Parts: sequence; C-alpha cells; structure tokens
Amino acid sequence: MNIQPLPIDDNELLDAYSQAVIRAVDAVGPAVVKLDVEHGGGSGVCFTPDGLILTNSHVVERAGRVTVVLPDGRSMRADRVGADADTDLAVVRAVSSPGESLPWATLGDSRSIRVGQVAIAIGNPYGFQHSVTAGVVSALGRSLRSRSGRLIDDVIQTDASLNPGNSGGPLVTTRGEVIGINTAMIMPAQGLCFAVASNTARFVAARLIRDGRIRRSYIGVAGQNVSIPRAYARANHLAVSSGVLVVSVESGSPAADAGVQDGDVILAFAGEAVTGIDELHRRLTEDRIGVPSPVTVLRRLERRTLTVVPAESSRQRQP
Repeated sequence: MNIQPLPIDDNELLDAYSQAVIRAVDAVGPAVVKLDVEHGGGSGVCFTPDGLILTNSHVVERAGRVTVVLPDGRSMRADRVGADADTDLAVVRAVSSPGESLPWATLGDSRSIRVGQVAIAIGNPYGFQHSVTAGVVSALGRSLRSRSGRLIDDVIQTDASLNPGNSGGPLVTTRGEVIGINTAMIMPAQGLCFAVASNTARFVAARLIRDGRIRRSYIGVAGQNVSIPRAYARANHLAVSSGVLVVSVESGSPAADAGVQDGDVILAFAGEAVTGIDELHRRLTEDRIGVPSPVTVLRRLERRTLTVVPAESSRQRQP
C-alpha cells in the first residue's frame, strides 16, 4: 500500500517559526544592551540580575568609559570587570541604582545544540538598536583565530546575519537560551558568521569575575610549525608528523631553565602530542602553572625528554 505523506500547510509552518522567534526575542531581548565607547560600540547581554554583562573583548579593550543603553532607553555607566583577548570575551558591570534589578538572560548548554536548529542573533548593527536576525546553526566545533593570535576553540558557525555593532550580542535558541556570544563575520562572504560558545563564555566569565583575568601558563619559546619527514618519524616511532621548531628561547624563562635550545623541535608536552603552535597553546592551561611537565624534543635527530616548569603567562608572552 502506498502511504501518501500528510499535506503540510506552509502558512502553518511559517507561523510556527515566526512565533518561535518572537517568543525567543521577547524572552532575551530586554537583556540585550547597546555598549557605547569612545571609538565605536557594540552589543552585550546581561546575564545576572545585578548587571553583569557579557560582550566581546574587542568592544571594550580600549574603552576608558563604557555606557550601557537598555532597550527601554535607560542608560548608565558600566565598569570593566575583566577581559580576555584570547577568547574575545569581556565582562562589564552596569552601575544601576541601589536595589535596581536589570533584565537578564540565561546561558544555555552549547553542547546540546544541533546543526540545523534555529539560531537568533540580537544586537545593534551599525547603531540600529535592538535588531534581530535569524538563521540556523551552520556548524559546530569550529576554530577561529582571535585578534591576539590564539585560536578560539568550539566556535559556533551560523548564517544569522551579523554586522559591525552585533559584536558581543547573544546568539539565542527558540527556547530563549543564550548559546553563544557573537564575535565575527567573514566579509564579503554571505552567511559566514561566528559566535563563541556559551560554555566557553560561562567558564571565562566566572574566571574574569573571580580574578579579573584568565590565567594561562607559558614556557618561553618562539616557534613555528614544521613537518617531520614521514620516513624519519616511522623509523623513530614518532606518533606525530609535525611539531614546533624552536626559533628562540626567552632568557630566564622556564624553557631556558629546562635546557630547551634553539633548533629543538617540540613533539609533546605533559605526555600529549604537540603538532603545532596552536596545539602547544592549548596545552598551556592554568593548571600547568608551577607543575613540572615533561617536554619531548627532537634535537639533531635525537629524541630527548626535558622537564619544564611552566610559569604564569602575561598576554604579551610567547607560548
């Protein structure tokens, strides 16, 4: 028996889609703010009732004064809590009247989202306050290079249109949950827009509120990616086909103290393979600060293991 598909009323589908977007905007929209700074501006989303706002680092990094403008027209000063250029995230606090509670949105679980689901961006493109665009989640787990040079991992790709001024605003599900902080678009491409995942934003925001910064470790080398000949890797039982060629070692750094030399090729750090600079960056986390860690290097075709004790990094340092 040939079973015919049930007829679908396109108008019903469109109406359901519209209602879903409207509900999400009604839920999150009041928490989306405009940030005015001396040399531009952007967007942000309030995520606590006492006025903590998530935005992009590049929106407020050079701001001496930040003004928050709410959708209802109220404006107030905001103080910078902390910023992390490596994830392009920042937290500011709106200075509201005593006892005043601001509208706030819920940070969702970005691990639960699916490619193809509806994604809604709310922000202030080109100063047009409280604009809404909608699309879908185009891809998950992307990597995007931040302005500091490090890769931001677990980035959400969407075709919800973003423009200058959307930076720092939320990417939202139809359930009204913030799943990302909009950070970049590729111009002049159409529909290639990116948001830092909400789980990353939650972690970074917690650290910025606690410490005012994100702590990372460093060992003090300048390096470049280099390939290892396949025949040599096979003959020496190397698990990687590339590594980090050490171009220079910072004097007095953890790497110098451990005996790392110019010309060494770093193959592994703390028991994990290192295939390039970005991989080494990922390994140099807060929990490695002060912890003796084995570093496997290739020196004049001889494999050696050195012990390095990473120190706390500042933003200007090499890995």
